[in-house]
Amino acid sequence: MARSPVLNVMVQAVMKAGRAMRRDFGEVEQLQVSAKGPGDFVTAADRKAEETLFAELSRVRPGYGFVMEERGEVAGTDPDHRWIVDPLDGTTNFLHGIPMFAISVGLERAGQLVAGVVFNPITDELYTAERGGGAYLNDRRLRVAARRDLVDAVIACGVPHLGRPAHDLFREELGRIQGRVSGIRRFGAASLDLAYVASGRLDGFWERDLKSWDLAAGLLLVREAGGFVTDAAGGDAMLARGSVVCGNEAIHGQLLKLVKG
Repeated sequence: MARSPVLNVMVQAVMKAGRAMRRDFGEVEQLQVSAKGPGDFVTAADRKAEETLFAELSRVRPGYGFVMEERGEVAGTDPDHRWIVDPLDGTTNFLHGIPMFAISVGLERAGQLVAGVVFNPITDELYTAERGGGAYLNDRRLRVAARRDLVDAVIACGVPHLGRPAHDLFREELGRIQGRVSGIRRFGAASLDLAYVASGRLDGFWERDLKSWDLAAGLLLVREAGGFVTDAAGGDAMLARGSVVCGNEAIHGQLLKLVKG
């Protein structure tokens, strides 16, 4: 597949951060047996990955702004471009030695998502997308799954935990959905959930209380793979509202109706 210069920049940045993260993950697995646990080490790994991404992306596109988990919003001299970066989506999985986490980088141009990269350094799966150019897993073109009925579908979700809001709302949504689908999964990394919808591994996904850096790259992946994506109200404010419902056209419509109640 041919990549644009800006997508190559993004790929090179996540690959560099991913090499260090792969080494750090090996250390985390060893630290699981210690009494103190790996919490401080994981925090340092997260920050190190963010520093790498910030340095690499700033070096090649010095005027672009950033929205990042640790740094927050960093204004650039170019008002039309900003990177939306999650250096470690799935921190709890990483902390527990579960190899379901990713580096996620999206590029926004004048308010439109135009490029996205999601990389799991443990499985070496690199998901990329550019607006109008399709979505890919490594060099394979992606399409969302073709199943059209929820009874045949496997749907992913996010489960609110300690410190997260809307537990009762989630239980209501789950109650409406769980008896209508073939299976429900909770993987713990929204960027990978979206990438899995884009690749057809999952038929749909819904979650609330997400941040823009959890969503940006994955939203473009789903759209470029032929999928439908909205917020939980059926609108287009996923980054602002922090909610997402997605799938192919048929699954998205049925899932959204159940989420809305």
